[in-house]
Amino acid sequence: MSGIKTYSLLFALFCSSLVGRAQNSDDQYRKPLQTVLDDIQKRFNVTIKADQALVKDKWVTYADWRIRTDVDVTLNHVLSPLDLKVNKEGPGKYKLKNFEYHRWEVEDGWKRLDKIASSYHDVATWAQRKVFLKQELYAALGLANLPPRPLSKPIVTPKRVMSGYTVQNIAIEILPGVFVNGSLYSPAKFKGKIPVILSPDGHWGGHRFRKDAQLRCAAIAKMGAMAFSYDLFAWGESRLQFASEDHRRSLAVTIQALGGIRILDYLLSLDGVDKKRVGISGGSGGGSHTTLMTALDDRITLAAPVVSLSSYHFGGCPCESGMPIHQSGGGTNNVELAAMAAPRPQLVVSDGKDWTDRMPEHDFPYLKKIYRYYGRAENVENVHLPDEGHDFGISKRKALYAFLAKHFHMNLQAVQFVDGQESGVTIEPEKALYVFGDHGEKLPAHAVKGFENLEKVFNAQTKR
Repeated sequence: MSGIKTYSLLFALFCSSLVGRAQNSDDQYRKPLQTVLDDIQKRFNVTIKADQALVKDKWVTYADWRIRTDVDVTLNHVLSPLDLKVNKEGPGKYKLKNFEYHRWEVEDGWKRLDKIASSYHDVATWAQRKVFLKQELYAALGLANLPPRPLSKPIVTPKRVMSGYTVQNIAIEILPGVFVNGSLYSPAKFKGKIPVILSPDGHWGGHRFRKDAQLRCAAIAKMGAMAFSYDLFAWGESRLQFASEDHRRSLAVTIQALGGIRILDYLLSLDGVDKKRVGISGGSGGGSHTTLMTALDDRITLAAPVVSLSSYHFGGCPCESGMPIHQSGGGTNNVELAAMAAPRPQLVVSDGKDWTDRMPEHDFPYLKKIYRYYGRAENVENVHLPDEGHDFGISKRKALYAFLAKHFHMNLQAVQFVDGQESGVTIEPEKALYVFGDHGEKLPAHAVKGFENLEKVFNAQTKR
């Protein structure tokens, strides 16, 4: 018998004997997780659905000692040390899941926000908090020493002329060999200075090439502003340099923030841009990026996070919460970060089928209070769509257009709707929105490839 087979047999015999005989402190009263879950189901007459991959080879120490008279308390005692949890799917029905650090109970999120808010009570004390938070955010992102801006010029494709607007694809070098890619939608004709709207992509399939993303940016251009639709890190065309799984690395949130800063540097250098009318609006993960960018960069004068903002959800992707930004200032959350926009105009779009479902009840009144410190409560609005879900659908887009028209004095009448969507917009094929060619053949020779090489470049640029 091979050594591996012998070891496996001995281990199985050990497990069997450990479960079968009386437990004691010498073995920490250990039992296999599956055995404990089976016992809980019998004791409390409940059902626990569990993927075996979550249960396999896991043990519970002091297993019987964790049992309480309440099933929910018992499950918490048993599962928390293993970084597991259950979701309640109905009376007596549970499903085993990995612990979700980013998702809190509603009441816990509200209590945390109330505790944070108790440390300030007027514009002076809030201003002190805001200054401290901004410093801590930059430090948490690893951007306390902001990397020098590369001297290279952006790579810009020829303009494509559409009905009332133009599109050109642009790549901006944000670190040596590291690019952020996007498409700039501009009015076909304009006079004087015009607004610019950053439009970061969210976590929906199709990336920034999606139909609704093109509709939104084209409509904003028709209304009289530049709209820059850009990729999140290791998302969209960025995958020429980095693997899709790199999007779920902690550094993603930092690279995205740096990308947003460098995009602003470029756009605000363009002729005709009104530096007093600089907006940002993204949905889902792009909404989290919207909130963070507005907290970091005072050049942004209007924000509209869509289906993202919540005091009890911190962003489930590392590109939203992978670095310790929420430990800044002794602990914060996305709603307090959104408050850092005050008194700049801010639209919060929420819905009834994700973690923004309770926005009108607690989190939005908090934002109103902060805006009242400045005497500008009217500058923050909430469009809540209780019957809708997690998307950037037509209702959300219409709310954004109206808010932009109101605060940036844009032409809302320029956007017409037919069959529930914006008319007069050309939906381009994905490859038409690429900067570096159909197959990445135009990617510069010095472009960084691979996450390890990105880390080397980032560390060299920030640890001076």
